[in-house]
Amino acid sequence: MESIKSIYRIGNGPSSSHTMGPKKAARQFYEQNKDANSYRVTLYGSLAATGKGHLTDVAILSVFPERALEIIWKPEELKEKHPNAMTFEALDGKGEVLKEWTAYSIGGGAVVDDQTKVAESHIYPFKNMDEVLRYCNRNGMHIWEVVEAYEDKDIWDYLREVWGVMEAAVERGLENEGVLPSHLKLPRKAASYFIKANAYIGSMKKRAEVFAYALAVSEENAAGGKIVTAPTCGSAGVMPAVLYYLRSQHNFPEVKILRALATAGLVGAVVKMNASISGAEVGCQGEIGTACAMASAATTQLFGGTIFQVENSAEMGLEHHLGLTCDPVAGLVQIPCIERNAFAAARALNHNAFAMLNDGRHRISFDKIVQTMKQTGHDLPNIYKETSTGGLALFSGMADDDV
Repeated sequence: MESIKSIYRIGNGPSSSHTMGPKKAARQFYEQNKDANSYRVTLYGSLAATGKGHLTDVAILSVFPERALEIIWKPEELKEKHPNAMTFEALDGKGEVLKEWTAYSIGGGAVVDDQTKVAESHIYPFKNMDEVLRYCNRNGMHIWEVVEAYEDKDIWDYLREVWGVMEAAVERGLENEGVLPSHLKLPRKAASYFIKANAYIGSMKKRAEVFAYALAVSEENAAGGKIVTAPTCGSAGVMPAVLYYLRSQHNFPEVKILRALATAGLVGAVVKMNASISGAEVGCQGEIGTACAMASAATTQLFGGTIFQVENSAEMGLEHHLGLTCDPVAGLVQIPCIERNAFAAARALNHNAFAMLNDGRHRISFDKIVQTMKQTGHDLPNIYKETSTGGLALFSGMADDDV
């Protein structure tokens, strides 16, 4: 498995696969071909279908500020390796191709090409969660200790930075008001939800706060703010909401929060290795489902759950999002993405309660759910995989006449 740093990437929204990934690929190509006269970029599949809503063209154009750049959109053409494909071409003065490179934005801001050897980036010797649990059981370790054992020495400094960005995104989102950028004219809700939370007591107050925290980060992401993929931009509100809520309610020290992030990161890495965290490949179950699994695992660890209860929580987080489609209205990371973060955060807290009431034994393992999610994603029609050609996306003109 890859480093959990591949799950937690710091950057600007609104999309890790459609904004962060293409910008990273564009920068890499430009750095290697600065002497070209002009450039051409062809976007395929999901990148082309929802690229304008996700600001893919803006992200790529920002890398070539002084050069002529042509962007070609081919949503109907799918590349075999991944639906988020893009081809960069460096051209001479006559328009002849000097250099050509095809890259794939595979989710979470990660970019690969046809020569990428996945095994080269692996730092963990485990293939799945079952192997992680067996290793922990043999060595008397918790899951976060596995992260400490195999990651670089700077992992805790990295996670401390991640947590700082998450906290800041929550707090900015609770203060910022107004309308999110796009023709949908979607108003921010986090600030009002947080204010209204103070009017309640007990469980209603707590649930309103969780909703507010998740909305805050998701709205910051939609506005292009600085966030952390967890595991993607579209699902970036779940982990911060849950951890911010638990810290404020139970005064968990920073070291406990960082260990929870470590465990959650390993859960995300297992999904990424054995299935996908890309909405364009497996639908929203790979994004929100994985985020909920991560937050569920983190919560159960914070409350003293065993490694088996943590695994049970993660399993529920993914299982109960199976089949979730990715059909963003107008290709924007707004409807239904923002609200899904809020509900997934609330679900994560419920999964913890359910897991802590049992001994962690259950019939369907996390690894089996990951495989089920992968197959379900492959079985989903392309109209439900971040192409904005089916489902809720068909209501893309709803902002014009709705009251």
